[in-house]
Amino acid sequence: MATRARRKEAGSAGDGRILRGERSRHSIVDALMELVGEGIVKPTVQQVADRAGVGLRSVFRHFNDFERLYAEMDERLSAEVAPALLREAPRGALRERALGLVATRVTVFERIAPYRRAGVVQRWRSPYLAARNRALVRALRTQILAWLPELASAPGERIDALDLWLSFEAWDRLRTDQGLSRERARAVVEHGTLALLGRR
Repeated sequence: MATRARRKEAGSAGDGRILRGERSRHSIVDALMELVGEGIVKPTVQQVADRAGVGLRSVFRHFNDFERLYAEMDERLSAEVAPALLREAPRGALRERALGLVATRVTVFERIAPYRRAGVVQRWRSPYLAARNRALVRALRTQILAWLPELASAPGERIDALDLWLSFEAWDRLRTDQGLSRERARAVVEHGTLALLGRR
């Protein structure tokens, strides 16, 4: 009986350590997301540890390099926005579908903006983030063709132009460099999209 009790106590202690480790790991990713979300494109390990309320050793114990930490943040964010990007294209007239596509992009881009900016800084030395960026670019192009299947017979240059016009980079230029409000930037993207589709 005593041996069984000791085993139970040891198991409970082990389970407690696992749960604490999971909470610590989760809080570290939360901290990175908060810092990047606040506009800090390249937080230090110390900043992440301080925000998470853990020591530096704890960060490195859970994530042996910053790439793995950024990868987990990317995975969490991707899971959040994937439903919007992957949802079935609506029916209706071309104009309405095009405007719906713009609206979807605006929602997604506004959510991921600070993380995409941070990704630009990190991905040049992160094979994982570079691959994830390429995958997102492909997914966004696939979404255009799914929502606007009429483009299948359009000149390639028109598809490429729409792909660029509806990209995050174009959206970020309008919002950051040109300083447009969300609604003004959306109106600009709508105008250009309809023009490229011949539906102005």
